[in-house]
Amino acid sequence: MINNTKKPVLDDLDHKLIELLAQDARVSNRRIATQLGVTEGTIRGRIRRLEETHCIRLTAVTNTLVVGAPRVVLIGIEASQTELQSLCEQLAAMPEIACVIRMLGRYDLLAIGLFQSLEEIAQVANNRILALPGVSHVETAIAVKTLKYDHRMAKITPA
Repeated sequence: MINNTKKPVLDDLDHKLIELLAQDARVSNRRIATQLGVTEGTIRGRIRRLEETHCIRLTAVTNTLVVGAPRVVLIGIEASQTELQSLCEQLAAMPEIACVIRMLGRYDLLAIGLFQSLEEIAQVANNRILALPGVSHVETAIAVKTLKYDHRMAKITPA
């Protein structure tokens, strides 16, 4: 059994394997093994270990340019320091919010989500987030055009 309390150590083969899977997670273990010069069993074992230690998760990513092009919205939130943990939990529970980040700088929290309309953005930012205890200011930034989005960096997809 793998000990999940230790931080996994990734070697060069792990990094190469992850890069190949990031390009195409459907590629066969046999093809990866050939490319990396190891056995198929080695690749199968490495993938299993990387999944079990939560280093990777193989999943499909929606291409938002093809399926409705929802608006990517960043919501900067200024809040009371004593309420941050509670606010993180409440924001994370909102189905519209895909990412919650504690920040240093202008905002205390950053929430990221995909929205279909300006009305939906206003409803979530102004009526739900601003109404949460401890929130003093909410500011939205709406993506107008996405020039580059590497899905390997952070998967942000609609529910």
